[in-house]
Amino acid sequence: MVELKSPEEIARMREAGRVVARVLQTVREHAAVGTTLADLDGLAREVLRDEGAVSTFDGYLPRFAQTPFKGVICTSVNDAVLHGLPHATKLSDGDLLSVDCGVTVDGWAADAAASFIVGEPRDATAMAAYPNFNCERVGSSCVPLSGFGAGFGPTGQAQYIWQIEGHKGSLYAGTLEGGGATAPGASP
Repeated sequence: MVELKSPEEIARMREAGRVVARVLQTVREHAAVGTTLADLDGLAREVLRDEGAVSTFDGYLPRFAQTPFKGVICTSVNDAVLHGLPHATKLSDGDLLSVDCGVTVDGWAADAAASFIVGEPRDATAMAAYPNFNCERVGSSCVPLSGFGAGFGPTGQAQYIWQIEGHKGSLYAGTLEGGGATAPGASP
């Protein structure tokens, strides 16, 4: 069942999304050669503190894990596929960095991810990143697809297109989930 949101609820959802965007932009601006993933997590923590937001990741304990997640962002470098812990690894020139961020603001949660190249791209890194960037651009600008993929929305369309592009050398992570926003008390 689709629940329509009021203009006030949409504004509150947008605020949570704005904080996620600010975190991702801050991380992108500071992701430089020699910076550690832990440094980037620290910067993300500062943004959340300044905005009065709470990480949806920090302290999360999935049933398969023995310890809670200890970061406010997930960081994956190069061939690491998803949800890596921010640690002491230093970024190198040409690394492909993927960052996922989820926050809650006044009970409203938003989540998004971004991938970008640190410094100067290496040929292999640029080739792996291109289909993802291209699909994000196409998915965020296209009208609803007909057939499979219809009704996904731009994020789902981008992921569906990414799967199609997979034969061109990008990594396929299986079933993908995108970002979004949820209401207080709603299950994702």
